[in-house]
Amino acid sequence: MARPRSFDEDQVLRTVRDRFWSTGYAGTSVDDILRDTGLGKGSLYGAFGDKHQLFLRAFQEYCDGLVRAVGSRLEGPDEGALERLSGQVREIAAATASDTSLRGCLLANGAAELSGRDAEVHAIARRTFAALAELFTACVAAAQRAGDIDPHADAARLADLLLAVVRGIEALGKGGSSPESLHAIADTALALLPRS
Repeated sequence: MARPRSFDEDQVLRTVRDRFWSTGYAGTSVDDILRDTGLGKGSLYGAFGDKHQLFLRAFQEYCDGLVRAVGSRLEGPDEGALERLSGQVREIAAATASDTSLRGCLLANGAAELSGRDAEVHAIARRTFAALAELFTACVAAAQRAGDIDPHADAARLADLLLAVVRGIEALGKGGSSPESLHAIADTALALLPRS
């Protein structure tokens, strides 16, 4: 009979996620993971598989959590949709501006490092970006119904533009752009939305 696990699987995944987030996939060794989690190789491999499987699981859970968090911020009645959308864009700028460790976003980091050579990471990133685009599109459409954004504008294209803006803010922040610049980018993008 197998012994029950003596560790908190969710805590291990959070620890591993933070390690990959800080040092990237290539920059993280199995020894780093073992040291950070306090697990032995047998326990790690028995519970999670190899380093790649562990990264995929941590990456997927991060992406799922990101979609849930954005959804909870953007979903709601038509009235207030523009404010929720503006708040989301400005919140990304603020969070990026305050990221003094320059970790950026694990979704962006993982996609940039691995998508070109790892079909599973590419698929997770692609699904996540598509889900985020759907959430942004629904919020833009709600703002259109509320009369705050031009109803003749293409909601999906505006959503894609805003998604590109927030992803760009994160990339620029990681590259060292000033907080003032990041906030100005968010404000400018929002000011350019076509109003009714």
